[in-house]
Amino acid sequence: MPTSSSDRLNQIGNEYFGRGLYTEAYDYYQQALACDRQSGDRRALVVTLGNLGNVCAVSGRREQAQQYYQEVLELQKILGDEQGIGTTLVNLGNLRTDAGEWARARAYYLEALELLMPAGDDAALAVLCSNLGLVARETGDYEQALAHYERSLTLMRRLGNQAGVADAYRMIGKTYALRKRYDDAAACALTSLGISRRLRDELRVAGACYLLAGIREEEGKIAEAAELLERVVAIDRKHQLPKLEENTRRLEALRERAGREAHQA
Repeated sequence: MPTSSSDRLNQIGNEYFGRGLYTEAYDYYQQALACDRQSGDRRALVVTLGNLGNVCAVSGRREQAQQYYQEVLELQKILGDEQGIGTTLVNLGNLRTDAGEWARARAYYLEALELLMPAGDDAALAVLCSNLGLVARETGDYEQALAHYERSLTLMRRLGNQAGVADAYRMIGKTYALRKRYDDAAACALTSLGISRRLRDELRVAGACYLLAGIREEEGKIAEAAELLERVVAIDRKHQLPKLEENTRRLEALRERAGREAHQA
Protein backbone atom coordinates (compact mmCIF):
# COMPACT_ATOMS: atom_id res chain seq x y z
CA MET A 1 0.00 0.00 0.00
CA PRO A 2 1.37 3.45 -0.86
CA THR A 3 2.43 5.98 1.75
CA SER A 4 -0.61 8.13 0.93
CA SER A 5 -2.74 5.37 2.45
CA SER A 6 -0.69 5.67 5.64
CA ASP A 7 -1.20 9.44 5.66
CA ARG A 8 -4.96 9.03 5.38
CA LEU A 9 -5.09 6.35 8.07
CA ASN A 10 -3.05 8.55 10.41
CA GLN A 11 -5.39 11.48 9.72
CA ILE A 12 -8.41 9.38 10.64
CA GLY A 13 -6.58 8.14 13.73
CA ASN A 14 -5.79 11.73 14.71
CA GLU A 15 -9.46 12.66 14.39
CA TYR A 16 -10.42 9.87 16.78
CA PHE A 17 -7.54 10.79 19.09
CA GLY A 18 -8.75 14.39 19.24
CA ARG A 19 -12.20 13.15 20.32
CA GLY A 20 -10.73 10.96 23.04
CA LEU A 21 -11.62 7.74 21.22
CA TYR A 22 -8.28 6.07 21.84
CA THR A 23 -9.17 2.49 20.91
CA GLU A 24 -10.38 3.59 17.47
CA ALA A 25 -7.33 5.84 17.03
CA TYR A 26 -5.01 2.96 17.95
CA ASP A 27 -6.66 0.68 15.39
CA TYR A 28 -6.16 3.19 12.56
CA TYR A 29 -2.55 3.88 13.59
CA GLN A 30 -1.89 0.12 13.52
CA GLN A 31 -3.25 -0.03 9.97
CA ALA A 32 -0.99 2.89 9.04
CA LEU A 33 1.95 1.07 10.62
CA ALA A 34 1.33 -1.97 8.42
CA CYS A 35 1.49 0.31 5.37
CA ASP A 36 4.72 1.91 6.57
CA ARG A 37 6.38 -1.41 7.37
CA GLN A 38 5.59 -2.56 3.86
CA SER A 39 6.82 0.62 2.18
CA GLY A 40 9.93 0.95 4.39
CA ASP A 41 9.47 4.74 4.51
CA ARG A 42 11.41 5.73 7.65
CA ARG A 43 9.93 9.22 7.94
CA ALA A 44 6.41 7.83 7.67
CA LEU A 45 7.31 5.24 10.31
CA VAL A 46 8.46 8.02 12.65
CA VAL A 47 5.08 9.72 12.36
CA THR A 48 3.00 6.57 12.80
CA LEU A 49 5.08 5.10 15.63
CA GLY A 50 4.98 8.48 17.36
CA ASN A 51 1.20 8.51 17.10
CA LEU A 52 1.06 4.99 18.54
CA GLY A 53 3.32 6.07 21.39
CA ASN A 54 1.09 9.06 22.10
CA VAL A 55 -2.14 7.07 22.15
CA CYS A 56 -0.62 4.43 24.42
CA ALA A 57 0.73 7.13 26.73
CA VAL A 58 -2.61 8.87 27.22
CA SER A 59 -4.46 5.56 27.71
CA GLY A 60 -2.12 4.38 30.47
CA ARG A 61 -0.09 1.82 28.50
CA ARG A 62 3.27 3.26 29.49
CA GLU A 63 5.52 0.33 28.66
CA GLN A 64 3.97 -0.10 25.22
CA ALA A 65 4.38 3.63 24.64
CA GLN A 66 8.02 3.33 25.71
CA GLN A 67 8.61 0.67 23.04
CA TYR A 68 7.08 2.81 20.30
CA TYR A 69 9.03 5.91 21.34
CA GLN A 70 12.28 3.93 21.51
CA GLU A 71 11.77 2.77 17.94
CA VAL A 72 11.03 6.35 16.91
CA LEU A 73 14.25 7.45 18.60
CA GLU A 74 16.35 4.90 16.73
CA LEU A 75 14.86 5.97 13.39
CA GLN A 76 15.41 9.65 14.16
CA LYS A 77 19.06 8.95 14.96
CA ILE A 78 19.45 7.23 11.57
CA LEU A 79 17.75 10.22 9.90
CA GLY A 80 19.85 12.73 11.84
CA ASP A 81 16.76 14.56 13.08
CA GLU A 82 18.11 16.20 16.24
CA GLN A 83 15.01 18.29 16.95
CA GLY A 84 12.86 15.19 16.50
CA ILE A 85 15.15 13.30 18.88
CA GLY A 86 14.69 16.07 21.43
CA THR A 87 10.91 15.83 21.17
CA THR A 88 10.97 12.05 21.57
CA LEU A 89 13.24 12.34 24.61
CA VAL A 90 10.65 14.68 26.15
CA ASN A 91 7.96 12.08 25.46
CA LEU A 92 10.08 9.40 27.13
CA GLY A 93 10.64 11.73 30.08
CA ASN A 94 6.90 12.29 30.36
CA LEU A 95 6.34 8.54 30.66
CA ARG A 96 8.81 8.36 33.55
CA THR A 97 7.21 11.41 35.16
CA ASP A 98 3.82 9.71 34.99
CA ALA A 99 5.39 6.71 36.73
CA GLY A 100 6.98 8.92 39.41
CA GLU A 101 10.47 7.91 38.28
CA TRP A 102 11.92 11.36 38.77
CA ALA A 103 15.62 10.63 38.22
CA ARG A 104 14.97 8.90 34.89
CA ALA A 105 12.56 11.64 33.83
CA ARG A 106 15.13 14.33 34.63
CA ALA A 107 17.81 12.52 32.65
CA TYR A 108 15.59 12.36 29.56
CA TYR A 109 14.58 16.02 29.93
CA LEU A 110 18.16 17.27 30.33
CA GLU A 111 19.28 15.32 27.27
CA ALA A 112 16.36 16.82 25.34
CA LEU A 113 17.31 20.31 26.56
CA GLU A 114 20.79 19.99 25.06
CA LEU A 115 19.28 19.21 21.67
CA LEU A 116 16.38 21.68 21.70
CA MET A 117 18.28 24.74 22.97
CA PRO A 118 20.27 25.31 19.75
CA ALA A 119 17.10 25.00 17.65
CA GLY A 120 15.56 27.96 19.50
CA ASP A 121 12.12 26.35 19.58
CA ASP A 122 10.61 28.49 22.33
CA ALA A 123 7.33 26.55 22.43
CA ALA A 124 9.08 23.22 23.01
CA LEU A 125 11.52 24.78 25.49
CA ALA A 126 8.70 26.38 27.48
CA VAL A 127 7.01 23.02 27.99
CA LEU A 128 10.32 21.31 28.73
CA CYS A 129 11.24 23.90 31.38
CA SER A 130 7.86 23.36 33.01
CA ASN A 131 8.48 19.60 33.01
CA LEU A 132 11.87 20.12 34.66
CA GLY A 133 10.17 22.36 37.20
CA LEU A 134 7.76 19.58 38.09
CA VAL A 135 10.58 17.07 38.57
CA ALA A 136 12.51 19.51 40.77
CA ARG A 137 9.41 20.33 42.82
CA GLU A 138 8.48 16.70 43.35
CA THR A 139 12.01 15.92 44.54
CA GLY A 140 12.00 18.82 47.00
CA ASP A 141 14.36 21.16 45.11
CA TYR A 142 12.05 24.18 45.27
CA GLU A 143 14.63 26.79 44.25
CA GLN A 144 15.45 24.87 41.09
CA ALA A 145 11.74 24.33 40.44
CA LEU A 146 11.09 28.08 40.65
CA ALA A 147 13.98 28.78 38.28
CA HIS A 148 12.59 26.34 35.69
CA TYR A 149 9.02 27.62 36.03
CA GLU A 150 10.13 31.24 35.73
CA ARG A 151 12.04 30.36 32.56
CA SER A 152 8.91 28.70 31.21
CA LEU A 153 6.90 31.82 32.12
CA THR A 154 9.35 34.06 30.24
CA LEU A 155 9.11 31.88 27.14
CA MET A 156 5.32 31.67 27.29
CA ARG A 157 5.12 35.45 27.49
CA ARG A 158 7.47 35.79 24.53
CA LEU A 159 5.25 33.44 22.55
CA GLY A 160 2.10 35.31 23.55
CA ASN A 161 0.70 32.03 24.90
CA GLN A 162 -1.66 33.29 27.60
CA ALA A 163 -2.85 29.81 28.56
CA GLY A 164 0.79 28.84 29.09
CA VAL A 165 1.35 31.99 31.16
CA ALA A 166 -1.62 31.06 33.36
CA ASP A 167 -0.23 27.55 33.83
CA ALA A 168 3.24 28.85 34.71
CA TYR A 169 1.86 31.22 37.35
CA ARG A 170 -0.16 28.35 38.84
CA MET A 171 2.91 26.12 39.02
CA ILE A 172 5.00 28.89 40.59
CA GLY A 173 2.19 29.49 43.07
CA LYS A 174 2.03 25.82 43.98
CA THR A 175 5.79 25.80 44.61
CA TYR A 176 5.54 28.86 46.84
CA ALA A 177 2.70 27.18 48.75
CA LEU A 178 4.87 24.12 49.39
CA ARG A 179 7.47 26.48 50.85
CA LYS A 180 4.72 28.07 52.98
CA ARG A 181 5.19 31.44 51.28
CA TYR A 182 1.45 31.93 51.17
CA ASP A 183 1.36 35.61 50.17
CA ASP A 184 3.52 34.93 47.10
CA ALA A 185 1.54 31.77 46.37
CA ALA A 186 -1.79 33.60 46.53
CA ALA A 187 -0.53 36.39 44.27
CA CYS A 188 0.48 33.85 41.62
CA ALA A 189 -2.80 31.93 41.95
CA LEU A 190 -4.82 35.14 41.57
CA THR A 191 -2.81 36.13 38.49
CA SER A 192 -3.43 32.70 36.96
CA LEU A 193 -7.12 32.99 37.82
CA GLY A 194 -7.43 36.42 36.20
CA ILE A 195 -5.80 35.25 32.96
CA SER A 196 -7.93 32.08 32.89
CA ARG A 197 -11.12 34.10 33.33
CA ARG A 198 -10.17 36.42 30.48
CA LEU A 199 -9.56 33.36 28.32
CA ARG A 200 -12.93 31.93 29.46
CA ASP A 201 -11.07 28.69 30.15
CA GLU A 202 -13.11 26.94 32.83
CA LEU A 203 -10.64 24.13 33.44
CA ARG A 204 -7.84 26.57 34.12
CA VAL A 205 -10.18 28.64 36.29
CA ALA A 206 -10.83 25.48 38.31
CA GLY A 207 -7.10 24.79 38.62
CA ALA A 208 -6.37 28.29 39.91
CA CYS A 209 -9.34 28.21 42.32
CA TYR A 210 -8.23 24.82 43.63
CA LEU A 211 -4.75 26.13 44.35
CA LEU A 212 -6.11 29.28 45.99
CA ALA A 213 -8.56 27.25 48.10
CA GLY A 214 -5.64 25.22 49.47
CA ILE A 215 -3.71 28.38 50.27
CA ARG A 216 -6.66 29.97 52.08
CA GLU A 217 -7.21 26.77 54.04
CA GLU A 218 -3.57 26.78 55.17
CA GLU A 219 -3.99 30.43 56.19
CA GLY A 220 -7.02 29.49 58.28
CA LYS A 221 -9.47 31.36 56.01
CA ILE A 222 -11.89 28.45 55.90
CA ALA A 223 -15.01 30.23 54.63
CA GLU A 224 -13.08 31.68 51.70
CA ALA A 225 -11.50 28.30 50.98
CA ALA A 226 -14.97 26.70 50.91
CA GLU A 227 -16.28 29.37 48.54
CA LEU A 228 -13.39 28.80 46.16
CA LEU A 229 -13.79 25.04 46.27
CA GLU A 230 -17.51 25.43 45.48
CA ARG A 231 -16.48 26.95 42.15
CA VAL A 232 -14.13 24.03 41.52
CA VAL A 233 -16.83 21.45 42.28
CA ALA A 234 -19.30 23.25 40.00
CA ILE A 235 -16.82 23.03 37.11
CA ASP A 236 -15.97 19.41 38.01
CA ARG A 237 -19.67 18.55 37.87
CA LYS A 238 -20.28 20.41 34.61
CA HIS A 239 -17.44 18.60 32.84
CA GLN A 240 -17.67 15.33 34.82
CA LEU A 241 -14.02 15.58 35.86
CA PRO A 242 -12.34 12.68 37.69
CA LYS A 243 -11.82 14.55 40.98
CA LEU A 244 -15.50 15.45 41.41
CA GLU A 245 -16.16 12.97 44.20
CA GLU A 246 -12.93 13.76 46.05
CA ASN A 247 -13.45 17.52 45.80
CA THR A 248 -17.09 17.22 46.88
CA ARG A 249 -16.04 15.39 50.05
CA ARG A 250 -13.41 18.00 50.75
CA LEU A 251 -15.95 20.79 50.20
CA GLU A 252 -18.37 19.20 52.67
CA ALA A 253 -15.61 19.01 55.27
CA LEU A 254 -14.70 22.66 54.71
CA ARG A 255 -18.34 23.73 55.02
CA GLU A 256 -18.69 21.86 58.30
CA ARG A 257 -15.51 23.42 59.62
CA ALA A 258 -16.60 26.90 58.50
CA GLY A 259 -19.97 26.38 60.19
CA ARG A 260 -18.34 25.36 63.46
CA GLU A 261 -16.02 28.37 63.40
CA ALA A 262 -18.93 30.73 62.66
CA HIS A 263 -20.92 29.24 65.54
CA GLN A 264 -17.98 29.61 67.94
CA ALA A 265 -17.51 33.23 66.88
